[in-house]
Amino acid sequence: MARRAAPEINAGSMADIAFLLLIFFLVTTTMDVDSGISRKLPPYDEREPPEMPPIKERNILRVLVNSQDLLLVDDQYMKLEDLKEYAKRHIANFGKEENLSESPEKHVISLQNDRGTSYEMYIAVQNELTAAYNELRDEEAMKRFGRKFNLLDEASAKEIADYYPLKISEAEPVKLK
Repeated sequence: MARRAAPEINAGSMADIAFLLLIFFLVTTTMDVDSGISRKLPPYDEREPPEMPPIKERNILRVLVNSQDLLLVDDQYMKLEDLKEYAKRHIANFGKEENLSESPEKHVISLQNDRGTSYEMYIAVQNELTAAYNELRDEEAMKRFGRKFNLLDEASAKEIADYYPLKISEAEPVKLK
């Protein structure tokens, strides 16, 4: 009895099919894009940093976040949702209230976190502080130019940003006695 040859499968197009499957999965897969906090770090400089000028105590807004994610603002417990309004009051005080900053250019927000602070709370506090600056800048831009801050031309935006400079320090500021 003669044996018949087993039928062969044409594998010539297998590479094409594998390539098409690879393309399909690459196109349909979603990639997580990391998002972060937009901060501009100072350029690297090998020289010794200059001595920071002392800051009057009233110009410092102290924001502390402990390991239980509780917020302490100027030695008072505060809810996260109240932080933005308090920060706006502190920044744009113009010397009216004795316990708040003298002016927007002299204020500093000192943010300190405990090692146990959750990343979510850290980001939430950063967002509230940034929102305070954004709202103040929008209000000033509307007063001066009739447009929101992000719609201004470069020169106008610089003018408003200089009027309300973003001063968030994560280092302990030097105190003036």
